[in-house]
Amino acid sequence: MSDPVTVDCWSRLRRHTAARIALGRAGGSVPTRELLAFNADHAAARDAVRAPFAAAQIAAALRPLGSEVFLLESAASDRPTYLQRSDLGRQLSAASSAELLAWLSRNDGYSCDLVILVCDGLSAQAAEAQAPLVLAALWPRLLEAGWKLAPLCIGRYGRVALMDEVGAALRARFALILLGERPGLGTPDSLGAYLEAAPQPGRTDAERNCVSNIRPSGLAPVLAAEKIFALLTAARGCGFSGVRLKEGEDSISALGSAEQPDAPQQLKSHRNMPS
Repeated sequence: MSDPVTVDCWSRLRRHTAARIALGRAGGSVPTRELLAFNADHAAARDAVRAPFAAAQIAAALRPLGSEVFLLESAASDRPTYLQRSDLGRQLSAASSAELLAWLSRNDGYSCDLVILVCDGLSAQAAEAQAPLVLAALWPRLLEAGWKLAPLCIGRYGRVALMDEVGAALRARFALILLGERPGLGTPDSLGAYLEAAPQPGRTDAERNCVSNIRPSGLAPVLAAEKIFALLTAARGCGFSGVRLKEGEDSISALGSAEQPDAPQQLKSHRNMPS
């Protein structure tokens, strides 16, 4: 008996990508196995968005880095509120703001080069799985390069712009946030990293750089740490971040001339994207 599934002539290309290509067909529909795989991936993405964030466990896993750790909250009171009110995810709660200001007061106006914030974003699974691996590779390199680091911050219900308030509160010259990206079908564990110079409320996406798709099947966490470090080093050298930082094949440079103040960013493996 012949196979009822008509195989797509591109099917041999599937081994090179996780993208949904060359699915074949059964009559006028996709094969049952592909429909079931789609439903399973869709369920995994929904679970990733809704799952709670194990902030205390992340803090415990990161304390061996040697940093003091803050557990922070955004202005969103719970996960459903966070998903419906993205604006609240960009603001610190009153209690967390007070905690940072009190710490700063106790430390006599402490200032630092960089504050790093880990948040759940739209996939707590991604933050829990990838952020410790990225920081294990990145943190020692930063210390070796002479960066003065603020206490590590772990935040629940955080969007990208939460880094603005945290960075401004701790008077950091630069801010970096690691948070779960919006899950795609088959990619519920993808982490994004955003960095910016002179963090303060009101910063735009054009003033940030992003390294995305950080996961074992995408950009490996160790390689992502190298890219983040290169971007931070370039940003520290020129004093700015965002679209004026350009990555070539082997290095990252700044486009800061008067003739090209807003030259477009050309990035090979990371991009600016809102969250």
